[in-house]
Amino acid sequence: MKVIKRDGSTVEFDKKKIIKAIGKANESVDFEDRITEEQISSIVDDIASRHRRRVLVEDIQDMVEEKLMELQKYQLMKSYILYRYERALIRKANTTDESILSLIKNSNKDVMEENSNKNARTASTQRDLIAGEVSKDLTRRILLPEYISKAHDEGAIHFHDADYFLQPIFNCCLINIKDMLDNGTVMNGKMIESPKSFQTACTITTQIIASVASSQYGGQSVNIAHLGKYLRRTKEKYIKQSNLTFGDTVSDEIKKRFVDMRLQESLKAGVQTIQYQINTLMTTNGQSPFVTLFLYLDDKDEYIEENAMIIEEILKQRYEGIKNEKGVFVTPAFPKLIYVLDENNCLKGGKYDYLTKLAVKCSSKRLYPDYISAKKMRENYEGNVFSPMGCRSFLSPWKDENGNYKFEGRFNQGVVSINLPQCGILANGDEKKFWEILEQRLQLCFDALMCRHRALEGVTSDVSPVHWQYGAIARLQPGEKIDKYLHDGYSTISLGYIGLYEVTKLVKGVSHTDPAGTEFAVKIMNTLREHCEKWKKETGLGFGLYGTPAESLCYRFARIDAEKFGEIPDVTDKGYYTNSYHVDVRENIDAFSKFVFESQFQQISSGGAISYVEIPNMRHNLTAIEDVVKFIYDNIQYAEFNTKSDYCHVCGFDGEIIINDDNEWECPVCHNKDQRKMNVTRRTCGYLGENFWNVGKTKEIKSRVLHL
Repeated sequence: MKVIKRDGSTVEFDKKKIIKAIGKANESVDFEDRITEEQISSIVDDIASRHRRRVLVEDIQDMVEEKLMELQKYQLMKSYILYRYERALIRKANTTDESILSLIKNSNKDVMEENSNKNARTASTQRDLIAGEVSKDLTRRILLPEYISKAHDEGAIHFHDADYFLQPIFNCCLINIKDMLDNGTVMNGKMIESPKSFQTACTITTQIIASVASSQYGGQSVNIAHLGKYLRRTKEKYIKQSNLTFGDTVSDEIKKRFVDMRLQESLKAGVQTIQYQINTLMTTNGQSPFVTLFLYLDDKDEYIEENAMIIEEILKQRYEGIKNEKGVFVTPAFPKLIYVLDENNCLKGGKYDYLTKLAVKCSSKRLYPDYISAKKMRENYEGNVFSPMGCRSFLSPWKDENGNYKFEGRFNQGVVSINLPQCGILANGDEKKFWEILEQRLQLCFDALMCRHRALEGVTSDVSPVHWQYGAIARLQPGEKIDKYLHDGYSTISLGYIGLYEVTKLVKGVSHTDPAGTEFAVKIMNTLREHCEKWKKETGLGFGLYGTPAESLCYRFARIDAEKFGEIPDVTDKGYYTNSYHVDVRENIDAFSKFVFESQFQQISSGGAISYVEIPNMRHNLTAIEDVVKFIYDNIQYAEFNTKSDYCHVCGFDGEIIINDDNEWECPVCHNKDQRKMNVTRRTCGYLGENFWNVGKTKEIKSRVLHL
């Protein structure tokens, strides 16, 4: 007989556990109300003799109570029920007191380091984090089925963003900025009409971003191609002004120079507005908007020349950086930039190659932009090129009632991730057992994902007017339900996964880069994808397989498994699991081979995927970066660069820390030599939390994840 535990896992029927539970209750009542050991054994034997293939643990407890009633041992039955109730209370204990107090005391490391974009020490951010702790507690105790909460706590799965699950809001989206700019919108009860100039369009765009970000918990993406129209309007306005002002008194050449000068001023001011507004605005989530700007030059776009000018200015300003409180130019965290490579700019003689060279220069200093290959994306998404959402998840192609593809104005309902290495650990080298465990865990993930979906069903547009009534997603009436946007694949719901490398090592004994390991890893990925497709057919929901860039989750899963199973070589002993399908950072593989290898997994992981390589000494290695960018266009859909990233806490300088003549680290700006006030880190694993000193080694600072 198989017993289904509260966490959804299956175990063999164990008489000893029932005997122990009845024994505890037996000891708590008077002698005359007790039953004998023989009677206890008889109860357990009766339950075992029923020969049910599967039984819930709650059903077993009900059977015990029935037998005690038959024996007329009512006090004992009452004691057993009380014991059962007390155990349930323990499982549902409120845990917010300690976590909230530790937040105020700045000692809750897990929460403080979970989101590198939030300063957990400020009062405004702490308000959001405190609300998040309350949401997580209610989610764990009340909103989720107990077996899902337990599976999350034990690291079998990860129920993302439980700190916002209490509210009927979703994850990330592609803002329909075209509709909101062209047709106007409403914010805070005030009408915002369609802008007449580029600078006004930039201001309104940042206001929209801040408003949207405050009513969802994931990132937002904006296609800047929709701003080209407004730059042309500004140019036309300046041409008209020039003709009215100068008439025939000056030459056409002088008029043109005047128009170009004014246009460049407006362009610079508009882009600067976007950069400074995004970095200085604070959303109700206690952080700057998690926004991505999508930089794409589509040859079919009538405003392509204007958009090329906008992209150029965005890259120039990102390269320069933004001044911190010390007046030092640093790399802003937002907006994130995604630059699309196409035939017109892939460094093969295209018209806009100069922009790609500027993007490469920007990457060498500021690590952004990321790069998308339009060529590979068209292969994977039915000929379409579109932005990932702010959290790097991708939508599936979807057509409206007129048969037109639509991407902007769509969103992600939420994410649940599976811990693949834990499946491999439990299988203990038995591949057949691994597939059985994986099947059980995928059912858990499906149940958890359906909880995310059901939490949004029945929600009305009033919960966030900017999303549902004023164009960011839809134009619904007040009080109208959002349900039609949850079904038929309009929005996505994502299955994430961590640790393909480690699970392959556990089951096959080799890396997934080894041919034998690759076959197994691809089979796992196809299994995950097939389940998403099956769930999609069964429910009509847009399930997608998502290679989540959840760096903190790589650390959390590894920590839980190390505590539970001990140190396993090349698995839990590293302190981290590899992100999704990525090649482990310690493998000796060049950038080109890494991209070719990982590309096969990006194709399967269509709900979201990103790959990265590290280029040493990027500021002095532009040729190497250009070579990799050319390679990206032909070989992989989505990629980014990592490199050494130094930071001085005295002046805020985030360039390259020098080694002086005395063999000491020294900031080239303020000449600080205090190593404790400098970070010299690597972004190889993507960990963005606090680094720490390696005790006993005077010249080494370690990453908590990779220990580099």
